Amino acid sequence: MTNECFIFTFSYSTNHISPTKKDKLIKLLLDVDTGIDDALALFYLAHAQQKGQIEILGSSTVGGNVEVGQTTQNTLKIWEMLELDIPVAAGAEKPLMVPLNTAPFVHGDDGLGNTFLPAPEKKPSEESATEMILRLSRKYSGELTLLTTAPLTNIAVALLQDPGLAKRIRKVVIMGGAVFTGNVSAVAEANIANDPEAARIVFRSGMEMTLVGLDVTHEVYWEEEDLRALVKIANERSGFLLQIIDFISSAYESLSGWKRCVLHDPLAAGVCLFPDLVKTEKRYVDVELTGELTRGMTVVDRRGRTPLGAENMEVALEVDAERFKTQLMESLLAWARVG
Repeated sequence: MTNECFIFTFSYSTNHISPTKKDKLIKLLLDVDTGIDDALALFYLAHAQQKGQIEILGSSTVGGNVEVGQTTQNTLKIWEMLELDIPVAAGAEKPLMVPLNTAPFVHGDDGLGNTFLPAPEKKPSEESATEMILRLSRKYSGELTLLTTAPLTNIAVALLQDPGLAKRIRKVVIMGGAVFTGNVSAVAEANIANDPEAARIVFRSGMEMTLVGLDVTHEVYWEEEDLRALVKIANERSGFLLQIIDFISSAYESLSGWKRCVLHDPLAAGVCLFPDLVKTEKRYVDVELTGELTRGMTVVDRRGRTPLGAENMEVALEVDAERFKTQLMESLLAWARVG
């Protein structure tokens, strides 16, 4: 597909939810490095909000897939495309201890498949990512679910400023890590490997956590035949979605010889809403920091005896892939058909 600028007009209006109903919603804070699969996760979550399943309270950004200025612009633009007024707070420009390692070959120079969208009209929040995380955790203490689809730098910085954050967060769903096989190395997954020191701080914080890693996300993917309904719509909106999906699918093809769009971040978003999409085991998980070949590895102790430490998170090991793929495609089709 050619690289074009897409300009959209919108009628995908937000539903107003009564205060009584809002009290029962999943209150969600996102920490993202918006590239292509993060963007797909935002589409999924926007549809869930339209259906009255969640309330998205804010989104913080971090350097990861691309640098933080671009991830912030991308997040603002996707929310604008979805006609959702979600605050976006810019966060860490680089990991705690090492230089930033971006992935333009996977997500494009702009992080969105070289679509080079017009700049968003809205500006980022004046508060930083850390300030947003801490403020919302205090306002919604015990209620807030935190979804992370990026290096964990912002969360680690917030914990270092206020360790009490760990007790105020209801649950953290982390897209990251792998029990068996990595992607940026034989054993390490990108979000964890890009800031393993931050990941260790988060993993040892005592928060309630679910790790949605490569063991399940690699089981959830789209190939060409899965996109037929989107292709049939044949309008500007479906064209944008197909372009970003094709870009990341082609990147996977160049890396592995298999053209597919792996739905890493969207699946983690799905687990926030429907924990039963995955089967988990409660295990002790830590991060390797010093190994020459294993830095960034998530070490999952599955022995069941003489553990390295107390079990600290749920680790996803199986997934209902078809159920989730149907949910995600439904959310994309709902948006594309309006155009």
